[in-house]
Amino acid sequence: MSFADLYTSGEHRRNLAHFAALATLASIDGEISTEEKKLLDRFASKLDITETEYNEVFKKENKYPIDSTPDSEKRLERLYDLFRIVYSDHEIDDEERVLIKKYAIGLGFTDEKADKIIQRSVAIFGGKIDFDDYLYLVKR
Repeated sequence: MSFADLYTSGEHRRNLAHFAALATLASIDGEISTEEKKLLDRFASKLDITETEYNEVFKKENKYPIDSTPDSEKRLERLYDLFRIVYSDHEIDDEERVLIKKYAIGLGFTDEKADKIIQRSVAIFGGKIDFDDYLYLVKR
């Protein structure tokens, strides 16, 4: 097995963990609505989740918790990974935004901090940052 194979499989495992956590969040109120199902189907496609993996995630006995960590940099890295996936189609919709906020709170961010991080991430990934933010990011 090559090094590239190891990296890809590790990335896929992370993607599957993201998807499983999102599926758990969507089903937290008991039923997955039609809109949530469509959104999860889109995430499954973006994350290259196979049909077998998809079905395994949705088994009743499987509940995948969000792996929270006290390390804020690791939490930001997980959100960054998710934003890269969300913006693979160059846009974010309201349903994705709601699910990302739930995910951020599940990772351990406060409600207020989650809103700020999501707002800044949307600006960065959406290409709508102002000059001051651009300057800060470039100099950093």
